[in-house]
Amino acid sequence: MRIEHLAIWTRDLEAMKDFYTKYFNMQASDKYHNPKKGFTSYFLSFEESSSRLELMHSINVSYAMCGRSSALGLAHFAISLGSKQKVDELTERLRKDSYEIAGEPRTTGDGYYESVVLDCEGNCVEINE
Repeated sequence: MRIEHLAIWTRDLEAMKDFYTKYFNMQASDKYHNPKKGFTSYFLSFEESSSRLELMHSINVSYAMCGRSSALGLAHFAISLGSKQKVDELTERLRKDSYEIAGEPRTTGDGYYESVVLDCEGNCVEINE
């Protein structure tokens, strides 16, 4: 078994697609559009992995329902970069581009070298080696 994809509802589909393709070198599928349902989406993938991220937008979704009003639910997802140096470099690049660094690069108690950044809609993305 494996996680095939994670899905994120988004207010600004294009901005989110641009964030993940620019900073994490993900490839975007063609945009899917269902005009009858007011739904659009992209699947983003890594060249070397079969796991994907689905970004979704709908005119019918109440974003207040999707907000982080409690600590329950998905806390973060992690993207592995392959080295401590890449974690440090991407963290600094994101900081320079005015993204919020929610957790500075560090080695955690369970042995991960990681930082945490908030994407353009406030989702926690763990960047690890």
